[in-house]
Amino acid sequence: MTSEAEKLDTLLRALLGERAEYSRLAIPEQLQGKRDLLRALMNVREPGGLSAELLALQDEELAEQREQKGVVSVAQTLRSPVDGRLRLWQGDITRLEVDAIVNAANSRMLGCFVPLHRCIDNAIHSAAGMELREECERLMHEQGHEEPTGSAKITRGYNLPAKWVIHTVGPIVYGAEPTAEDCLLLGDCYRSCLSLAEERGLASIAFCCISTGEFRFPQQQAAEIAVSTVREFLDSHEGSSLRDVVFNVFKDSDYAIYKMLLGL
Repeated sequence: MTSEAEKLDTLLRALLGERAEYSRLAIPEQLQGKRDLLRALMNVREPGGLSAELLALQDEELAEQREQKGVVSVAQTLRSPVDGRLRLWQGDITRLEVDAIVNAANSRMLGCFVPLHRCIDNAIHSAAGMELREECERLMHEQGHEEPTGSAKITRGYNLPAKWVIHTVGPIVYGAEPTAEDCLLLGDCYRSCLSLAEERGLASIAFCCISTGEFRFPQQQAAEIAVSTVREFLDSHEGSSLRDVVFNVFKDSDYAIYKMLLGL
């Protein structure tokens, strides 16, 4: 029986062989080193040229990683006593088994090309697999221009526990504090994602903290906009298919903010 390490080596050799400048890179001996190299190669790989054999090896490896990380169901998240439609969970969004997770994308919509970058865009594309970038490239080619801030696109989830990924481009805060337009655009992100989810008849969606971090939107203000916008949308869409909206956070500071806003 072929071991995981041997399968990874086969996959890595195939990816390294795609570009001449990588041909001299050595494959690490340790499993984590192999996985880090795989993620880095996936991060920098341009769309196109995926063979069925390559995808099969990749999908098998990502399924193994998903199993090892563990899948988190909606029932394992915290339900708000203030509004039972809203939930909170702290951790890796790529573990959530919901109908859709939301990706904080950039305007190119192709994922993060920085090897092993710690942004959520990188994490989602790395866990979903190279198929995700392929689909995003097709969508953007058909559109013919970059994605406007505040809008959203939906793709399959591929190797994620989530069935779908909704990609949205949040506003970047350039001044000392967000402008009125920044706040409106951040609200538009949530509305666009919820509208797409409802159009598909989805029952659950998990939001990341859109525009915080590198996009510099203050955490408290972003969370207030997120919660109020989601509640207003659900209130104005009676009979919506959406039953559970999970606010996914990673930082302890965001967790404390959402706990307060959700009455937990």
